[in-house]
Amino acid sequence: MQKFHIFSVFLAVSVAVSCEKNTSDVDYLSQADCSGVDFATNTYTNNIKDIMDTYCALSGCHNASSREAGVDLSTYAKTKSAFETTSCLCTIHHGSGCSPMPKGGGKLSDATIKLIDCWAKNGYQE
Repeated sequence: MQKFHIFSVFLAVSVAVSCEKNTSDVDYLSQADCSGVDFATNTYTNNIKDIMDTYCALSGCHNASSREAGVDLSTYAKTKSAFETTSCLCTIHHGSGCSPMPKGGGKLSDATIKLIDCWAKNGYQE
């Protein structure tokens, strides 16, 4: 029973630090190469919602009921807020000092990360 308790505490701490403010020195927005990305069509509705629903806003992760580490990526407003106030970009880039996301899965493709970076760089268009 004590091993389970220690594991539970470790898991809770790991999840909590995964979404803290970016601890790396990398400015992902300024480094984003948005060449070839159409800002008019790279919106939450057209691209980002599907990415969040597929990789992030899942049961047990960052959906409305689970909200791991207090992060809910199930709606536009909540996703925008999370990206503005937490280290979401660092986590999807698997940056130093950030817990890599998606947790337990491989890194998102460069093309997918580029869409997210450019969505953020363009002001989180709905």
